[in-house]
Amino acid sequence: MRISVVVPVYNEEETVAQVLESLSQVPLDLEVVVVDDASTDRTWEILQALQQKEPFTGYRFIRHEKNQGKGVGLRTGFAMLSGDLVTVQDADMEYDPQDIPSLVRKWEEASNPMTVVYGRRDLSGQKFATRWGNHFLTTITNILFGSRIHDMETCYKLMPGNVARSLPMTGRRFEIEPEITSCVLQAGYTILEVPISYKPRVAKKLNPWKDGWPALAMLLRRRFSTPFRVTEPVTVAVAEKQPSTVTSTTMKQ
Repeated sequence: MRISVVVPVYNEEETVAQVLESLSQVPLDLEVVVVDDASTDRTWEILQALQQKEPFTGYRFIRHEKNQGKGVGLRTGFAMLSGDLVTVQDADMEYDPQDIPSLVRKWEEASNPMTVVYGRRDLSGQKFATRWGNHFLTTITNILFGSRIHDMETCYKLMPGNVARSLPMTGRRFEIEPEITSCVLQAGYTILEVPISYKPRVAKKLNPWKDGWPALAMLLRRRFSTPFRVTEPVTVAVAEKQPSTVTSTTMKQ
């Protein structure tokens, strides 16, 4: 079973190489797509250098011509994936790629294709405003969609490939997290959770005040709009591993 991983990147020159090195050591058949959202530091230079080395020659490296947000980066990456299961790996070392196999095992143990697995973080190390915002948005999600999850904003969301490729993904920044969650719940998928390691970074791009309101608005919009339905058949063919490509891409507004 092939696991596709999208790595959205923006100005992560200090950590991106370490994240990809750790990802390469995950004992799974991985398809990796790295999407650089027009970084202004040395991130793209580092990625281009990595591309020439093993084991990264089999990864795909994509660069946006202008910065458009994590949501657009995921949209770019998800459209290129062929794996049976799909997840996201942030490039800031908050999440340990070695936790991905535990998500896959949980999905296999469920023996139900209508399952999505979330990595549940210990949020005690987060700043108060960020932690409170996470709890608030998770509670609202449970109220609106009848779920019982504990960490809606987690990066690790392991889902079937047909779900990932069918998502509307209209969110441009961090409201993409509640959009994905509300969509999989609307489509009738069960969300299971497994504990993961988590080291919150000091300087986060997410702002609880700037990004909290759009996240709440997304939850409300999805709840009262036409329910999401998966459009791709459940059975997805696994493509042959393709050589690495470097592409300059700009998503349309």
